[in-house]
Amino acid sequence: MTIGYVFDEIFLAHQAPGPVWHPECPERLTAVLDALESGGLTSRMSRVAAREATREELVAVHNAAYVDQLERLLARSAGYIDPDTYFNESTRDAAWRAAGASAELATRVARAELDAGIALVRPPGHHATRERSMGFCLLNNVAVAARALQAAGLAQRIAILDWDVHHGNGTEDIFWDDPDVLYVSIHESPCYPGTGPVTASGGPKAPGTNVNVPLPPGMGDAEYLAVFDRVIAPAWRWFAPDFMLVSAGYDAWMRDPLAEMKVSRAGFASLAQRAFDLAGRSRFAAVLEGGYDRLALADMVTDLARILLGDAVPGVHHDEPPHPACTEAIDFALHMHAARWAAPK
Repeated sequence: MTIGYVFDEIFLAHQAPGPVWHPECPERLTAVLDALESGGLTSRMSRVAAREATREELVAVHNAAYVDQLERLLARSAGYIDPDTYFNESTRDAAWRAAGASAELATRVARAELDAGIALVRPPGHHATRERSMGFCLLNNVAVAARALQAAGLAQRIAILDWDVHHGNGTEDIFWDDPDVLYVSIHESPCYPGTGPVTASGGPKAPGTNVNVPLPPGMGDAEYLAVFDRVIAPAWRWFAPDFMLVSAGYDAWMRDPLAEMKVSRAGFASLAQRAFDLAGRSRFAAVLEGGYDRLALADMVTDLARILLGDAVPGVHHDEPPHPACTEAIDFALHMHAARWAAPK
């Protein structure tokens, strides 16, 4: 397997202004890089040079007025866009390069220069809507990557799997009425940003292409893997995409400070292995989103890299039944979608 990764030093320069600590900090990414390097993994992967997203790539995802407004705002020295989302003098370059790096990595994979890859980028992106930055996110990196593939004719039907603990409201907003993009999110509810009900299933031109599985706090390995097997895999097979993008957030980890889920390191490894296998072990790119325990984040991204490289990574081997609340959520999702999945095309 030829596995790529993309990283740029500018991603470390984006940091909160002033002395106040912020959970979305450069140390998240340095921990990941240190773990990959100390484990000998970067030498086994191909590094892809990051680049800025072009204006054409950005306005394919975001409103042109929003892109212009954001660029003007980020020309200021430092501040907060909202109580969660900050910027400093390096944020504009970091955000533009995070979006471009995600698109570049996906493009290399789609051209078969790489079998799969990981975009080690920040700021994250899945909360950024067509016209709004929020939740630490300014530009929607995974959406820019998806549209870049379509614009280049490298993929037509794209599936985006979002396992970040927070619902990717921005990605849902951008692809709400697009019949060629399947967006599937498993997320904690109630939780920020308060979106992502199971009843949100896509616009009039794209019925069934938006699949939400909101789960109550406290769900762990058995629940996440049950959702994968009973909802995510059938949705994938129905949609028959030719490329998989993953919004790879790791804040559903059992001791993440910003959420209340209970997924273990082995659970995330099993989730990644299932996703990679479902994609046929090719045409797969993961884009980093959340995950705010730095050491745990480093471990789990390292496991993802090892899985892509074909190494044996310990996963979940017990077969526990999911919590009844999870079964209820799955059944609700199946009530919304299963008839469509079972219907002949």
